[in-house]
Amino acid sequence: MDFQIRNARPDDAPEIVRVFNPIINAGIYTVLDAPLTVESQRAYIAGLSSRAIFNLAESTIDGSVMGFQSMEPYPDQYSHAFDHVGVIGTWVDLNFHRKGVAKSLFRATFEVAPRKGYEKIFTYIRADNPVALATYESQGFRIVGRAHRQAKLHGRYIDEVIVERML
Repeated sequence: MDFQIRNARPDDAPEIVRVFNPIINAGIYTVLDAPLTVESQRAYIAGLSSRAIFNLAESTIDGSVMGFQSMEPYPDQYSHAFDHVGVIGTWVDLNFHRKGVAKSLFRATFEVAPRKGYEKIFTYIRADNPVALATYESQGFRIVGRAHRQAKLHGRYIDEVIVERML
């Protein structure tokens, strides 16, 4: 697989949506339950804070997006106590699992995160997604808890595993 990791730009929105919506529609990888629009994704990228990290894996052959990873500051508008914590999400095109895409995205994020003031990375993973959990664990994340009945999709409760990694 020939790909490069680079920062996402608003004009990447169509490719990101092309990758993301099948993951959402599959209903087994994420708790997100509504497809994204190109316009909403473009606005999201354009509105990212200076501390946000949004990398994508782009094919060097045809320029298509193979996966992406975003990290933003832990959301707390009333305190700076969590400024050192980033919340991460990783998505890889269903056709490119186990090709080194996620590993390369993590490497890029781990490299830039300390320069943006992050000391810890945190996220939730669906408890019924052992492949995602194994991917995060292989990158040094450790399980710190479980949120029971955290999401409710199509009338069914989903637990989420809480993981963290210190930088």
